[in-house]
Amino acid sequence: MNTIQFNRFYKHFGFFSVILIVTSLSFLFFKGLNYGVDFKGGTLIEIRLETSDHSVSKVRDVFNKSNLSNLTVKNFGNDKDYIIKFEKQNLNNPEFINNLKVEVSKSFPDINFRRVENVGPKVSSELLKSGMIAISLSLAAMLFYIWIRFEWQFSLGAIVALFHDVIITLGIFSFLSLEINLSIVAAVLTIVGYSMNDTVVIFDRVRDNLRKYIELNINDLTNQSINETLSRTILTSVTTLLALLSIFFLGGEILRGFSFAMIMGVIIGTYSSIYIANPILIKLNVNHFTIVKKEEDKN
Repeated sequence: MNTIQFNRFYKHFGFFSVILIVTSLSFLFFKGLNYGVDFKGGTLIEIRLETSDHSVSKVRDVFNKSNLSNLTVKNFGNDKDYIIKFEKQNLNNPEFINNLKVEVSKSFPDINFRRVENVGPKVSSELLKSGMIAISLSLAAMLFYIWIRFEWQFSLGAIVALFHDVIITLGIFSFLSLEINLSIVAAVLTIVGYSMNDTVVIFDRVRDNLRKYIELNINDLTNQSINETLSRTILTSVTTLLALLSIFFLGGEILRGFSFAMIMGVIIGTYSSIYIANPILIKLNVNHFTIVKKEEDKN
């Protein structure tokens, strides 16, 4: 098999990544994230209209008559099911939802209220805090694992790649104004694990090759290691993407945000394992003596 010269493009893709990170941080700082009901507080209602001659705009117009704040209406699953979300309005008033049902039923006699969920502002703030803590702890745990498993240079490369993946994924969500909810937090945590797994496979081969090819410089050695693990990377990424694309197109509206985050994470995570983690090893001039010294310290 011909060797692909990944190392020729380290600088080009490094510059591209810097642009992506700066752009993502700009969107996150100036535009922010579109937090869902889970994190902002509010009400989620799932309805089914037994006849299919309705539209999203018609459903929105009917609910708008009740002067709901930040109302969103989405069709999911099939053309009879809808998700309605609105923010922090009369959550402490038990009669509010009952009155809303009565008003909406006047326009849609065939309506079936399948689910009603309320999230108060205190609960939503706690969920947001817990989500941030979960992501931070996962990054810290990954950093500790790589530090124990490999040398500190590898640990730094892996954690930079992880931050790269998370920041760009959130930047895409900010740019597209996609909703951030608990399922997206779960997707981000999964992305962290996937990206780390891909990086560890390449790093493991780099470390083995550092022992075998003493005279080979780190630039060529990382390129050889990437090529040696490329078939595994492609097979894992492609099979994962096939499953995620199926969920994205066939799983309905509820799973679309989660699957989209995962798709972006797999693509960005595979990219960062090659063009972010490995160039850092080159910048830090990792060599055979780095591995020998680590092993001597253990003994």
